[in-house]
Amino acid sequence: MNVLLTRPEPGATATAARLREMGFAPLLAPCLTIEPRRSVLPERPAAIVITSFQAVPALPEAYRNIPAFCVGDATAGRLRAAGFSSVESASGDARDLFRLITARRIPGMHLLAVGERHGLALARQLRAAEISVVRRAVYAARPIRALPAPVQEALAGGNINAALFFSAETARVFTRMRPANTGIVSAYAISQAVAAALDGLPWAAIHVALAPTEADLLALLT
Repeated sequence: MNVLLTRPEPGATATAARLREMGFAPLLAPCLTIEPRRSVLPERPAAIVITSFQAVPALPEAYRNIPAFCVGDATAGRLRAAGFSSVESASGDARDLFRLITARRIPGMHLLAVGERHGLALARQLRAAEISVVRRAVYAARPIRALPAPVQEALAGGNINAALFFSAETARVFTRMRPANTGIVSAYAISQAVAAALDGLPWAAIHVALAPTEADLLALLT
């Protein structure tokens, strides 16, 4: 089965390898390109908060022993692989991350390291809960203007059976491009928020992962 993979790098290549191991034929069409952004980070925050693994490369070596909070288990794995010694995953979405941070209530300033235009609502919620937080944009996600020509041809020819979506932003970019023949494609969304962003196109079906993890999303394919 041909599976369209819309997530950006880094991440798309690793997911494509997992799909091949499962017997699927992935077609890569990253709908976003990730660009690092220079940002002045605090010297020693009390805690680090990230909503995407895309922020991990921007975190300096000096942060490795600082408590880190993240949305999901995959991002937690990236943090640990980068050398972070105290990592907690909310194993959910931004609401679960908010609940985790307020439950732990570490004294001092929290660094919220996010993408450009991301994390604004979470920062407001944390401040309203009397959690000290400074938000820094450490990367930018730029939308592509068009799908790769081989992907467009595969869609137009009815040769794609499924499409995977890992973020609402990616889903919105894909929807705005109005690609052909999505009415015969089953969409697989990592969360309800992502599924909602796909509503602008006809689909054969929209399936939502039981939990917002790559493993749960890929499990839908089987």
